[in-house]
Amino acid sequence: MLVLAHISDLHLDGSPRSTERAARVRDHLWGLPGRVDALLVTGDIADHGTEAEYEEAAALLGLRDGTAPFPVLTCPGNHDVRAPYRKALLGLPAADGPVNEVRVLAGGAVLMCDSSVPGSDEGELDEETYGWIESTLDGLGDRPALLAFHHPPTPLHHPLPDSYPLRRPERLAALLERRPRVAGLITGHAHTPAATVFAGRPVLVGPGVTWTLRLPWEGEQVADREAPVGLAYHVLDEAGRLTSHFRTVT
Repeated sequence: MLVLAHISDLHLDGSPRSTERAARVRDHLWGLPGRVDALLVTGDIADHGTEAEYEEAAALLGLRDGTAPFPVLTCPGNHDVRAPYRKALLGLPAADGPVNEVRVLAGGAVLMCDSSVPGSDEGELDEETYGWIESTLDGLGDRPALLAFHHPPTPLHHPLPDSYPLRRPERLAALLERRPRVAGLITGHAHTPAATVFAGRPVLVGPGVTWTLRLPWEGEQVADREAPVGLAYHVLDEAGRLTSHFRTVT
């Protein structure tokens, strides 16, 4: 069994507010009485994509000093910038290509895919990323896998996130048809906890740390900046079934 904690959309910008909200959920997770297998952060870690913002994120998430009690897995969002993300968050040489990584854990594998498009708020899994997904899945054999990326591949019925979708979702659907060992898709971007289905697979959208999206029937103001910080737990069991639980941290 694989248990993932999941947060998204920290939008760290050096302000006390963004730091406090991210630290609040971090402290909650670090203090859990039981262990999860990893923490997954699905993009928009920084607000402006600067090295200083990623340095703050790396310190806050224990990526430099080893204080995180479990692995921390990340993928970029539309606010993230690849070169400083690589350098200041991951400690890798700066480069502009897609940032794709895989982590194999006891209960399954997590493929962190880069759906960011430099200069655009829309998302896309490009040729290099699709090739990487295919070859990585080939190498995993019968091990169950989760695909994690920032942009949901299906509408969520709110005009804001639906204005900046994942481009060419039909290509992802075709990949999933060939890959029955992919148990589900884990995304962010929408700042609202949500669950839906795409190409017969569950899509779990993580709540935003920085603010929560108000749905059209909840009021005209889009961003609820006073909502508690949200997180999710995703459980991938031995039958390949994905179950999700959503929580808030006050």
